[in-house]
Amino acid sequence: MKTIYCLFTAAICLCSPLSYASSDAVKGQQLYASLCIACHSVDSNLAGPAHRGVYGRKAGSASGFDYSPALKQSKVIWNEQTLDTWLTNPEKLIPGQQMGFSVSNAIDRKNLIEFLKMQTLR
Repeated sequence: MKTIYCLFTAAICLCSPLSYASSDAVKGQQLYASLCIACHSVDSNLAGPAHRGVYGRKAGSASGFDYSPALKQSKVIWNEQTLDTWLTNPEKLIPGQQMGFSVSNAIDRKNLIEFLKMQTLR
């Protein structure tokens, strides 16, 4: 009976949305550290703007960063769909922007977005 209980508990943990999201955020953090950190930081503006609080924010609106006119004039709000499109092809989403980097793998994009969402919640 104890074995069945342990298996049942493990199955719930593995299938829960919170565990799934946390796992994606951890993978996203690893990707962020390897792909994004050269230009971005969670808390500091570098070549690109700081990312804390990006999820749900209007593109080009974080204080203290000199955005391109295209981003400043954009009406884009960062959410799962817009971030996915941006990471796939920034120029397609906002022509005239200045980010010359994209993430071709859909799972990597999803994980990065989960990480960015977690940085907004903190």
